[in-house]
Amino acid sequence: MSSAMLSVKAVETFYGKIQALRSVDLEVRKGEIVTMIGSNGAGKTTLMMTICGSPQARTGRILFEGTDITAMPTHDIMHLGIAQSPEGRRIFPRMTVVENLQMGSILNKDAEATFDEDLKKSYDLFPILKSRETQRAGTLSGGEQQMLAIARALMGRPKLLLLDEPSLGLAPLIVRQIFDVIRDLNKNSGLTVFLVEQNAYHALRLAHRGYVMVNGKITMSATGAELLARDDIKSAYLEGGAH
Repeated sequence: MSSAMLSVKAVETFYGKIQALRSVDLEVRKGEIVTMIGSNGAGKTTLMMTICGSPQARTGRILFEGTDITAMPTHDIMHLGIAQSPEGRRIFPRMTVVENLQMGSILNKDAEATFDEDLKKSYDLFPILKSRETQRAGTLSGGEQQMLAIARALMGRPKLLLLDEPSLGLAPLIVRQIFDVIRDLNKNSGLTVFLVEQNAYHALRLAHRGYVMVNGKITMSATGAELLARDDIKSAYLEGGAH
């Protein structure tokens, strides 16, 4: 693997006087899938949002391809080549599937020339979206909405894809399908992925490396396989979980 694409250095984030992130250090190297696991409320989504500039880190630095993005507004960060599929999907419910994908392509400066090609790739990844092309996104199932959220992010041709809880609330079969797509994107296209996920089993099986977050602080880091094999990880995050 090459040098870090994303570096988070001693980042602390607050909501008012409440501290949500505590001296967080991590890196995502080009071509990797890196996952962060942790229980609900651990601070995982706050970290994802801090990387995207809202809220901004109060202390520490965030670097993307060597550029300090700590104090940048979100739209400028996205134009550098970061795309996010957020927790809760946040698709545009009144727009059609294809209109949602058009919105995602705004971040691609070559969208006019590449839109048709990128649209075909989205439909190849998630064939159900093609059959729903003219349907309002708000009428899709939860799994279809998650597929749309990921496809919308990919339409911007990002260098780094941020995925926040892509398996949340989905049936096991759909979860496996989505994780297979993430794996294939990384393997076949070299897409770099930072994944925040409560489903530790699937996330760690997928990831090259993983971090564990507890109460806003990273408590452990290792390869995905090493974390998956640890008894303390199994007891805290895997027992009783859906495989």
